[in-house]
Amino acid sequence: MSTANKEPLVSITPLLKRLWPAHSSAVVSSSEIALAISHIFTNSLSPVQAGALLTALHFTARDTHADVIAACASAMRAAAAPMDSKTLRDVVRRKGRKEGGYRGGLCDIVGTGGDSHSTFNISTTSSILASPLLLLAKHGNRASTSKSGSADLLANTSPRAPNLQAVTPDTLAKIYEQTNYAFLFAPVFHPGMKHVAAVRKELGWRTIFNLLGPLANPVEDTGAMEARIVGVARRDLGPVFADALKMSGAKKALIICGEEDLDELSCAGKSYCWRLVEKPNPAYRGSVTSGEDADYTTSDDEAPPRTLVQREDFTLTPADFGLPAHPLTEVSPGKEPHENATILIRILRNEVKRDDPILHFVLMNTAALFAVAGICDANSSSMGEGDDGKVITETGPGGLRWKEGVRRARWCIESGAALREWERFVEASNSFA
Repeated sequence: MSTANKEPLVSITPLLKRLWPAHSSAVVSSSEIALAISHIFTNSLSPVQAGALLTALHFTARDTHADVIAACASAMRAAAAPMDSKTLRDVVRRKGRKEGGYRGGLCDIVGTGGDSHSTFNISTTSSILASPLLLLAKHGNRASTSKSGSADLLANTSPRAPNLQAVTPDTLAKIYEQTNYAFLFAPVFHPGMKHVAAVRKELGWRTIFNLLGPLANPVEDTGAMEARIVGVARRDLGPVFADALKMSGAKKALIICGEEDLDELSCAGKSYCWRLVEKPNPAYRGSVTSGEDADYTTSDDEAPPRTLVQREDFTLTPADFGLPAHPLTEVSPGKEPHENATILIRILRNEVKRDDPILHFVLMNTAALFAVAGICDANSSSMGEGDDGKVITETGPGGLRWKEGVRRARWCIESGAALREWERFVEASNSFA
């Protein structure tokens, strides 16, 4: 834990005694655990008690309970550096390009890591490729379990790297005035995490914080977040994350896990998917007209809501995207950040062959974000120069237009639109240096 302590230490000994494996059947609420976790962010736990808490959660498997993950992620977001939510929402409303089922909100694509495959930085690259058509709030950090984390990748891009430290709660809205893309570097937005860094390193195993990261996007509670894809490295975590996101209020999400325990959609074969989708509530008592405000509220606490969030489970394969399968050995295992950064820039510059395995891997995951965000639901297309407007209306698993997502992802590269958004982000972030 950090030695700079501004708060008096809090003792959680009674909670630890109830959490310990010998008493693992004791009733401990998720709110109690989240409160204990919140003390870490204010440096109010001793290193011993912080380590004991993380250890107890790990060895009782409580850190994989949906309610615990949701409550602790909420505590982590609450402890994040404050930002002006209204200003951010105002910018998003002005900038967001509504199309199909996409309402113009912020989107993210992120993974838990820990899959031991060390593939190319798929989610980070996909977030950039999607930015011409979606507003992206990519939350990420340095590598934890791989050679090249998202922040490591971006910091090694050339000819000029973005200034990740300059994207802050104070500058974020200004960044979106200039570009559709922003990378939210976790240490900037979650300064309280520094207090537990040494403890996590010394423990030597993955803790609940490895699972909280994908759910701790600091814009999640601003009212500007719309859609997200979360990759998990174990199939059993898929339903857990779907439930945790639903508890957190998410209405549009896709949790994915490659059959190889990969926290991306696999380019090699089957991927398991758990989708959160908002649907009309048959019990809703009101009437809805086309001009009615989407943010329906009622003073009747017992009144049924207009919509319900439901979970749909299905599997996807590369063929659902109109793409061939490729073994994971072909998608850049074990590359260093500067090598992956070179591949990223080559993709953005459209210098990679159309049948390149890494490109196909990226296209799949970008297409999935487009499909889940709802933009592929549109029956017309006017993305810009080079768009032939020929929407692929074929649907696949989950009833979504995965092949249309690939068509749009290819346009983002081949038109130069993704490269232009990236360059705008680089310029904007360096303007605050």
